[in-house]
Amino acid sequence: MSVRPLAAATLLAMLLPASAAWAAPEARAVFHNNDGAAAGAATLHEGPAGVLLRIEVEGLAPGWHGVHFHATGDCSDEKFMASGGHINHAHEADKAPHGLLNPDGPDFGDLPNLYVAADGTGKAEMFSALVSFDGAGDRAALFDADGSAIVIHESADDHLSQPIGGAGARIACAVLERAE
Repeated sequence: MSVRPLAAATLLAMLLPASAAWAAPEARAVFHNNDGAAAGAATLHEGPAGVLLRIEVEGLAPGWHGVHFHATGDCSDEKFMASGGHINHAHEADKAPHGLLNPDGPDFGDLPNLYVAADGTGKAEMFSALVSFDGAGDRAALFDADGSAIVIHESADDHLSQPIGGAGARIACAVLERAE
């Protein structure tokens, strides 16, 4: 065995017990499209500085799509308006405008865009330092009294325009649920 594979194996062995002992809190969400059909899922892990989000979708139009955390965990209507607006600060006066590129933003619901391939499938891993599961570090709480949702929009978010970056209609929605 050469030195490099041995060193890599040793490092991996040293890291496994530490990572296996740390189990990040987890949440899940199942996306549905405007017709109510399943359109994919998301898994969320909370870390010390924010939330890591992995999305896998299918059956969506190819191209870029805006993705946002929405303030209410309700995807019950076909246009997903029950999910409310983006998660934002608790006090109206403290709200930041939309946009990851906005010099006065971003709001807590802002996330990078999701790319969907020609076959209608998309996968992305995103990180938000703007939210937490329960309000840790003065970040917005995804699991507040009315929960939260993840909404996928029909078009790309330009990360600057108000109120939603020109992302258009809501085409998929998922209510966040704590994993058991």
